[in-house]
Amino acid sequence: MSSITACLFDLDGVLVDTAKYHYIAWKRLAGELGFDFTEQDNERLKGVSRMASLDILLEIGGMTLDEDAKLALAEKKNAWYVEYISKMDESEILPGALDFIQVLKARGIKVALGSASKNAMLILNNTGLTPYFDAIIDGTKTSQAKPDPEVFTMGAHELGVQPDTCVVFEDAEAGIEAATRAGMRSVGIGSPETLGRASIVLSSLEEFTVDRLLEL
Repeated sequence: MSSITACLFDLDGVLVDTAKYHYIAWKRLAGELGFDFTEQDNERLKGVSRMASLDILLEIGGMTLDEDAKLALAEKKNAWYVEYISKMDESEILPGALDFIQVLKARGIKVALGSASKNAMLILNNTGLTPYFDAIIDGTKTSQAKPDPEVFTMGAHELGVQPDTCVVFEDAEAGIEAATRAGMRSVGIGSPETLGRASIVLSSLEEFTVDRLLEL
């Protein structure tokens, strides 16, 4: 195995908890459309693009709409979500995340963001995380959603490192698959049941060290 030169982080559920705001916005949309959307339903949307998420939501509600109507609903949901995340600050960085990134930087390991979110910059700026990243790949730069490896291969390219020297941090099954397809090692943040294909699974970055990372 090549030595580790870079770490690529998903945003939602790994560095910050924006999942709750996505859920509140999707639930609000479902309510407007006349059906319920549960936390269990919301699990299906993890790591999935906005339009694909809307398709799942409409399937749950037993609804079929044309493309224009779907685009309008996706915009409405996103406007609510942006309203919620505009109020975020550094207190919403998940436990251990910032400390871990700071140690990586001190050890000379490069750091990139690899997120499907088109609102990543707003979140990074509001939480004060922006300056820590050597490269930021978000939904405004990519055309393929995870499990396609595009977001991570672009990250490695921007960092000027080889994929086999990268480790991806992800909370979604699609993200772990994308990392594997990119030829990278991966750390799952969450449940071993859903993230079992990761090189290692943690409940949070709080319980991880750079020394353990270098043993992967």
